[in-house]
Formats: sequence, structure tokens, C-alpha cells
Amino acid sequence: MHELVLWAGFLGAWLLVVGPLFQALLELQDEELEQDRIRDTMLSMAPPGPVSRWWLLLPPVWWVKHNRRRAEFMEQLLAHLSDEDYEAFSSFMKKARGWIFVGLGGLLIAAKETWELVEGHEWPSWLFWALVVLGLIVSLGNLALYGVADQRQRERRRQLRDGT
Repeated sequence: MHELVLWAGFLGAWLLVVGPLFQALLELQDEELEQDRIRDTMLSMAPPGPVSRWWLLLPPVWWVKHNRRRAEFMEQLLAHLSDEDYEAFSSFMKKARGWIFVGLGGLLIAAKETWELVEGHEWPSWLFWALVVLGLIVSLGNLALYGVADQRQRERRRQLRDGT
């Protein structure tokens, strides 16, 4: 029974990584975000100048300067968006941030359950890292494969409908 519980916890926790990633993909695809209009607005604006590479001698200072410039550019972009585009962009970002938190929570639980599995079998600790990396690859690979399959299915449906 102990063996079953270890494996169930391990697999269940990784499903808590895959599930939110998949749900985030579905929900964020459904957002009414006019990417072309936002992209055109962004391209019509002068991009922020780069932070001098000399600041890399003091990485925290470079990071703060870089983030300030990016934040200023984002404020300018948001000021230039129409109310409709702003609301859509804001909704998209809020949902994306929420799903990031859910996904990271699942990842932390998966890491804990992976450690429990490795410790329960008295396996070497390097196997923990290998299983975490493998879990991430499988989780992200599942998402990528779904995206590719969904796109192919949409294209195939369009071809069948158009008679080509």
C-alpha cells in the first residue's frame, strides 16, 4: 500500500502541473485580445533605449534601470491603447498571472512528491532532479503537442470545409 501511495502522490502532483498549464492555454486562447492592434501600437512607439552595458558591472543596478525603462514603456503603451484594447490586455494579464501562481504551486507540490518518491525508495538524490526535469519536459511537451495537434485539426477542418 505504501508503494501505491508514493506513486499516486507523485503522479497526482504532476497532474497538478499539467492541468493548470492546459487550462491556462485554453482560457488565454479564448481571450478577446487584439494582438495585431496592440503590436501595431507598440511598433509605432519609440522603444526604450538600452541600459548601458557598463551597468552590468553592478547587476542589481542594471536590473533596476532595465525594469524602470520597461515599466515606463509599458505605461506609454497602455496610455496609447483604446479603452477596449486596454481592458482586453488587462484581463489577459490578470488571468495569465493567476495561472502562473496556480502552475507554480502545482510545480512545488510535484517537487515535494517527487522527493517523497525518491526518498521512499532510497534512490540517489540526483534521480530527484532527473525526475523533476523529466516531469517538466513531459508537462511542457504535452502542452506543445496539444497546440500542434489542435492547429493541424483546425487547418484540416478548414480545408475540408473549403473543399481544398
